[in-house]
Amino acid sequence: MRVAFFSPLPPARSGIADYSEVLIESLKPLVDLEVFSGGAGTAQAGDRRQKTIVCPTADIALYHVGNNAWHDFVYEAALAHPGVVVMHESNLHHLIADLTIRRGDWDAYVRECEYQGGKQAREFAERVRRLEVGPDYDGVPMTRRLLESARGVVVHSRFMRDEMRAAGFTGPIAVIPHGAWIPEADRNSWRHKLGLDELTPLIGIFGFLKPYKRIAESLRAFRRVVRLAPNTRMILVGEPHPEFPIEPMIRSMGLSANVRVLGFTPIEDFVGYLGACDIVLNLRFPTVGESSGTLLRSLGLGKAVLVSEVGSFQEFPDDVCLKVPVGPGEEDLIFEYLSLLVSRPEVAQALGARARAYVAEQCNWATVARQYTEFLESVCGAGPRPAQPNVPEPETDGASPRPDLQTIPHSEPGSASPGPAEPYAEQVGDLPHLAGQVGDLAEYLTTWATTPPSRQYLETHQTRLVKTLEITPPGGPCDRILEMGAYLQITPALRTRLGYGDVRGCYFGKLGRVDHRVVTSAEGEPFACDIDHFDAEKDTFPYPDEWFSTVLCCELVEHLFEDPMHLMSEVNRILKPSGHLVLTTPNVAALRGISAILQGYHPGFFHAYIRPAESGEVDARHNREYTAREIHRLLENSGFEVARLETGEFRDVPHPEFGWVLHLLERYRLETGLRGDGIYAVGRKTGPVKDRYPGWLYS
Repeated sequence: MRVAFFSPLPPARSGIADYSEVLIESLKPLVDLEVFSGGAGTAQAGDRRQKTIVCPTADIALYHVGNNAWHDFVYEAALAHPGVVVMHESNLHHLIADLTIRRGDWDAYVRECEYQGGKQAREFAERVRRLEVGPDYDGVPMTRRLLESARGVVVHSRFMRDEMRAAGFTGPIAVIPHGAWIPEADRNSWRHKLGLDELTPLIGIFGFLKPYKRIAESLRAFRRVVRLAPNTRMILVGEPHPEFPIEPMIRSMGLSANVRVLGFTPIEDFVGYLGACDIVLNLRFPTVGESSGTLLRSLGLGKAVLVSEVGSFQEFPDDVCLKVPVGPGEEDLIFEYLSLLVSRPEVAQALGARARAYVAEQCNWATVARQYTEFLESVCGAGPRPAQPNVPEPETDGASPRPDLQTIPHSEPGSASPGPAEPYAEQVGDLPHLAGQVGDLAEYLTTWATTPPSRQYLETHQTRLVKTLEITPPGGPCDRILEMGAYLQITPALRTRLGYGDVRGCYFGKLGRVDHRVVTSAEGEPFACDIDHFDAEKDTFPYPDEWFSTVLCCELVEHLFEDPMHLMSEVNRILKPSGHLVLTTPNVAALRGISAILQGYHPGFFHAYIRPAESGEVDARHNREYTAREIHRLLENSGFEVARLETGEFRDVPHPEFGWVLHLLERYRLETGLRGDGIYAVGRKTGPVKDRYPGWLYS
């Protein structure tokens, strides 16, 4: 499907520009995308009009419309070539004023007001022309003409869906969540930049500093907090509004020592300051149904957030953010919430952890892009809208009709789901299809360890091997699975316990060699498997494209010497669309590793050189160990979405000796999850490799 994508992009000072930049990258693997962007009032206007003519060559156009001058070319193109309109807010009056009044076309402005609001709106517009009053920005939303031409509409909330229906749109609407950034920010570095230590409570307000952000109410509530906790600080990050004098307000409240206005900052600094905060105020009233990129970034960073209980914000779960009703008692409730979160930081941290988990699962960009793609395909199939539709077309909430990682029944043969995605969660639990079978699996594996070395290896690695089977998606008689680096400890179970019809192994060696291995368990059960030999960093794997449903790459990537992305690229090639890669590897950022490096030792799990055997043969040592977040990036760079990422122990034994490390991490608000000795990850193939040589891995 060919899609023409219209939106401003950075450096435009628009949250929609930031949103579109990420959405474009997520859509590229799914559709043939042509992007049209520009800046309001620039010399590029002629170029934009010329590009717009190309739009009819696409199957569908997607227009991101917001209520400011950055979206002038988007609005004009949407009227010229109707397509799917993403309504980021329910009022476009400021945009229409820019398209008419600021271009000196008062007649067009008056006509638009009349078209939207009738005779009364026209009469008011005439008064605006005579400079008797200002435009009725709130009373006349100026969306009618755009909605009448649109073939479909995308919104980010049920509130906005209802607004579009109330505005008269009768065509198909998709409610697609606003994508969530899961950014990384070094909290302590940015606090040091602000002159703060790790324990000082820090509250932040972000974005364009307009009165509707409830800044006055927030400052009054903050003043009461400071009386109880004088060390509390606040930062305001964003461009000040020329008609809203914040600095004098701060001085008049006696808060100059506690509040800093940092002004507009580049997005990197913006995210850094967000990361430095403990609490974020994302209050706003009135609202026109807009979503907030700042809010999604805050939740993705795991911050405790206060929102106004209005519009789309009231749809967030109550355990993800704290909601403040607008009106009497608003200031009092802001104070009570801030007082609670400042005095009990563990409450703020727990709220933030739930927020991060929620947006990572419900608002991840891969899921958002799939929902966009499916809605665009449905609109393309529906054909052009009639001029005056009498019967509304089916409405969707953006949910994907195809089975995905959250909806496939795990007991279904051939399904390929490792369970609900819980990124950055440690020990999320057993999969339903193997629930309660841990002891049985361990006992079953022992029946295949028939020699002293294999029994010794199993005793050391039993916890890891059982966990690997638990996270591996089950298969069916027609599914193929490849175990890389197969020692045949768990290989038989891939067929007998997980149901795969075709089980194959591979090992390092000369390309073309194939070993046919036959083993018999202690109970007399036979198992046969072919083991292919090749160099996983150099050779083309000896399998056709899209051949396997699942590939296991367990305790292997840490041994690779020069080109791990060659392995990842080949795994991507041989996996079917939506196939799964199960990857396990030691965790260099485990509590054990942190303890070692702080005490002056090497943090690696297995960093030692290996003494040769009597035969002169030397086993492969670990060349590079990874952190869990690096494995997340490795999977995404390789064309996978992360369906599961957690850590655990290689041996199920307690480690009370690392309690002091955990205390240190908690004090400095550093990640305490994903600190087990082993990393367990499952990736779902979503498209081709995105970055063959990612900068974080290759110099």
